[in-house]
Amino acid sequence: MRIVISEFMSLDGVVQAPGGPDEDTEGGFAHGGWTHPFFDPEVVGGAFADALAKADALLFGRRTWQSMSAAWPERGGDPFADRMNAISKYVVSRTLGDDDLTWNNTTHIPGDEAVAHIRKLRETEGGDLLVMGSPTLVRTLLREGLVDELRLMIMPVTLGGGKSIFPGDGALRTLQLVSTVTSGTGVNVCTYRPVDKG
Repeated sequence: MRIVISEFMSLDGVVQAPGGPDEDTEGGFAHGGWTHPFFDPEVVGGAFADALAKADALLFGRRTWQSMSAAWPERGGDPFADRMNAISKYVVSRTLGDDDLTWNNTTHIPGDEAVAHIRKLRETEGGDLLVMGSPTLVRTLLREGLVDELRLMIMPVTLGGGKSIFPGDGALRTLQLVSTVTSGTGVNVCTYRPVDKG
C-alpha cells in the first residue's frame, strides 16, 4: 500500500483547523475554518474525491479521527459520504479503547506501536492508505520515511502560526513535484513524491 497524505495548507505551512472555528483551538489558534473562502468543488473537492477513490483505507491520528467520526456517520446519500463511512479506517491513539471506536470499520493502532504497525500495513497489497489532517501522525510518518505521496492544497492565505505537518528535526528531505493544478480561487493542488536517495 502507498501512504498518501492529503492536506489543506496555508502559504506559511499551517494545517490546523481548516474545517471550522471550534475544530482545534489548541495554542490559541483563532482562524478555524480558514479554507472555506478558497474551496471549490471542481479542483479542491475533486482532489479529495480522487484521493478517496484510490484509497483502500484511511489512517488517522486520534484528534482528526474524533472530529471525522462525529461528523461523517450523520451524513449519507452522496457517494463521498457513503465511501467515507464504508471504507476501512485505522486510528492511532494512546488513549482510545476499542469501546470508543463507534465509527464503523475502524481499527485501533496503539500509539506506542504505531510505526511498526504502519510499516506492516504499508507492506501489504492494496491501494492507497490515505491520511487526511492528523498533523502529529504525518510528522512521524515523514520523519520515518513512510510517506509515498504528499497532496497539498496550498491556499493563498497566511495564518501567522499553527500546527504543521513537517518535522522540525533539521533533516533535508527532497521531493519531486509530480503535478499541479490551480483553482479559480487561487489554490494550488500540488502532488509531491519523495526523491529516492537509494
